[in-house]
Amino acid sequence: MKAFLLAAGLGTRLRPLTDATPKCLVPVAGRPMLSYWMALLARHGFSEVLLNVHHLAGQVRDYVARLDGPVRVTLFEEPTLLGSAGTVRANRDWLTDGQPFLVAHADNLTNVNLGALMAAHQRHQPLLTMGLFHADQPSRCGIVEVDSGGRVVGFEEKPAHPKSNLANAGFYVSDRRLIERIPAGTPVDFGLDVLPRLVGEMRGVVVEGDIIDVGTHESYKRAQREAGRLGLLEMVAGWQGDRR
Repeated sequence: MKAFLLAAGLGTRLRPLTDATPKCLVPVAGRPMLSYWMALLARHGFSEVLLNVHHLAGQVRDYVARLDGPVRVTLFEEPTLLGSAGTVRANRDWLTDGQPFLVAHADNLTNVNLGALMAAHQRHQPLLTMGLFHADQPSRCGIVEVDSGGRVVGFEEKPAHPKSNLANAGFYVSDRRLIERIPAGTPVDFGLDVLPRLVGEMRGVVVEGDIIDVGTHESYKRAQREAGRLGLLEMVAGWQGDRR
């Protein structure tokens, strides 16, 4: 299985931590965030990951060169940020096998059951399966409406008056059909530019596990506190994928 892991963000809200360290390598409980992702992908059977990079890309390149795990990493450097969907569109040639692929954000610290999400997509085979969660602050999220069969019938990015707290978790499973539905332009974002166009063709699945969006100093402190509770320290210790 293949995955896009989006890691090119500037991490401006985490400054000064990200002034000298790319966001995906910011340490959580003594390990770079990217190590938790590599361990999670390996646990759920992914064999290849495309990692996009931009800010302090050389540090990410050096880290990846030391990896020795079962997941093969392809780096895609973006001199100009393409946006979450733009990265997928630019790498259509990487998707040669026609099989479903995952799209995820590297700035989430998570123990989500990726295998279950992939299996849900395989069972129903919609154009896109979106991972969902129940948000504490829905006005800061993409809010989803689903019918009784799980089909997405409404999507609104960061609504002022959310209709529910069922939110986009930032995990997508799709296949090459998605490429033709990503509009031209730069940057192109899933939440703003793609998902609203796919209402009626997507399914939503509440993901199994916890997600911490490590985007602010407050959430970073939470990640430091909760990495052990989420089982991430045990998972990454058993991975042994980086040669340090």
